[in-house]
Amino acid sequence: MDTDRTEPTEAQVAAMLRRAQAVAQRALDAGHHPFGAVLVAPDHETVLMEQGNVDGVNHAEAVLAREAAARFTPGQLWGCTLVTTVEPCAMCAGTQYWAHIGRVVYGMEERALLAITGDHAENPTLDLPCRDLFARGQKEIRVIGPVRALAEEIAAQHRAFWQRR
Repeated sequence: MDTDRTEPTEAQVAAMLRRAQAVAQRALDAGHHPFGAVLVAPDHETVLMEQGNVDGVNHAEAVLAREAAARFTPGQLWGCTLVTTVEPCAMCAGTQYWAHIGRVVYGMEERALLAITGDHAENPTLDLPCRDLFARGQKEIRVIGPVRALAEEIAAQHRAFWQRR
């Protein structure tokens, strides 16, 4: 594995998350759950792909990771960052792992989403932090999150959405 990966600055992390939040808003405007993901190049600024949530099985992060794996080589993806509004669930984290995307940035924890959605049938949240899933693998997937500076903004969007469901 490439150990020369650089880390994004706080400003870059915030900019990436704001871009993912804009994607989540577009997904919401299109009638989908408000989740958004972007794939950012190793420079921590160039957005290579964007994906909003599709449905309960085609989460933004998993769809993006599968598409990225089809478009880019594992070597290209290893230096990239998957940026998502909410911590990746087990399915999405596993898909990222297999796609060979070397870092994830997320705004709000999965547990915080669970506190908002409860036992809602449209979001049967798994209480499995992505760090725990990645720790079981053979690659060092770097994790940045939750990002407290944007977590409340993301949570507010979800509270408004899930209260209407």
